[in-house]
Amino acid sequence: MAVVSTVKMTAGQFLRLGEDPPGVRLELVNGEVAVSPSPTPKHSHVVTQLVVLLGANVFERDLGELHQDVDTILDQFNVRRPDVLFFSKPRVGFIGEKAMEGPPDLAVEVISPSSVETDRTDKFEQYRKAGVKYYWIIDPAMRTFEAFQLKARRYVQIGRGSGADVVRFPPFPGLDIPLTRLWRRG
Repeated sequence: MAVVSTVKMTAGQFLRLGEDPPGVRLELVNGEVAVSPSPTPKHSHVVTQLVVLLGANVFERDLGELHQDVDTILDQFNVRRPDVLFFSKPRVGFIGEKAMEGPPDLAVEVISPSSVETDRTDKFEQYRKAGVKYYWIIDPAMRTFEAFQLKARRYVQIGRGSGADVVRFPPFPGLDIPLTRLWRRG
């Protein structure tokens, strides 16, 4: 992720920039505009399959709202775009017209070759500070799925799966996720 701004801006100023230019994703990181490339097909496949699996469960059980790749205000100087976000029914009020105006219950990041450090370190810390209760990290190259829960203001790993495992993690304790659905064949 490359930083492109030279003047520190607020979340409100960042959101007034409008839509991203084609082929890039903009986020606000510590008051600076950061650019990352568009997702790869492998990344997109994981996100799509996960949204299909989670979406059916969220809809059928009327649990809240599921979104993907939406500006999410974490604090005054940080606006991130989790690959997948979930807001439970009592917290859908954080869903604004232009952005998510508070932390989701769940943020999911799918690791790309260029995002390993960002997803495992930077976003891990920013989501923790913002109070995101659950954070899932999925690595398509390693075929791993890690789930973390915020406890006493720290992320604690509550589960891990890999390869052909079937996982079940909060905030969807009744949902089995067969990991083979997430991995591209070929």
